[in-house]
Amino acid sequence: MGRSDRPLSRSLIKLGARLLLGRDLAHMQDWYPGLSIDEGRVLHYRRQPVATLRDAGILIDATRAWVHIVGSGPSVAGADLSRLEPASAILLNGAIHLAGGPVAAPLAVAVEDERFVYRHFELMREKIAAGQACLFSVAALRAICERDRGWLADRRVILINDIRKPYGLPRRTAAQIRALDFVRLDPTGEYGVSLSPERGVFQGGSVAVSALQFALALRPAKIGFIGIDISNAAEPRFYEERGQAAFSGIAGAEARILGHVALARTVAEERGIALVNFSPVSALSDIGIAFDDRLVR
Repeated sequence: MGRSDRPLSRSLIKLGARLLLGRDLAHMQDWYPGLSIDEGRVLHYRRQPVATLRDAGILIDATRAWVHIVGSGPSVAGADLSRLEPASAILLNGAIHLAGGPVAAPLAVAVEDERFVYRHFELMREKIAAGQACLFSVAALRAICERDRGWLADRRVILINDIRKPYGLPRRTAAQIRALDFVRLDPTGEYGVSLSPERGVFQGGSVAVSALQFALALRPAKIGFIGIDISNAAEPRFYEERGQAAFSGIAGAEARILGHVALARTVAEERGIALVNFSPVSALSDIGIAFDDRLVR
């Protein structure tokens, strides 16, 4: 198993939050200690302002034919990303390696897991340009501020806020979630899609699930999945060497990821948006999102 890269101190805080605060408040550890967001949407770290959160509208600068969600699965190595439309790609986690190269100017980058920040903050510093739109979770923001609180000042930060475990509030009950006017749930209530991701998203085992909800809100004609393999999560990511891979929880979350994406596909069809899979090994085929070979090298 790969390393998790979460510092021991963070593991202890996470454990302590569960034991002392209970299930409904344990997610307070995402912003503790030091991170806060005020009513004016200003992000503070240790009482100092570090950034103002932006609206997802900053991602809309034209009518888009495509938004591509680019993960870091092994299949990325076989895709010709030079064929992507300019500024159409949301790069997830390690796909940030592609910024300034095959993906010259991403539409956005997205990081949800604090462990990625701990392992790859120098990569983020190198690859995420000033002015870049960034989708960051509360935990990722806190981890970034621990490393360099000034780094966020010239990035355009959009918050990934978990609908079930929102910043500043207790965990929502199933009834509270059903009452929200901007969510869509499957009949079981287990899987969801946010129709207004600025107000929160359903996190579902992969940052790809959150990015998909933002992509749907942009209403492109098509949303493409690249490197969202899922089925081969035990294999090194496209930028990793065998034996050096960081821990991935994707394999254990496969059913959850596919459940959310399947519901999102229904929402997309209602909006006239097609979902297209560019990974020949992706588990997305199991829910009817067939492989398209147009990006094969």
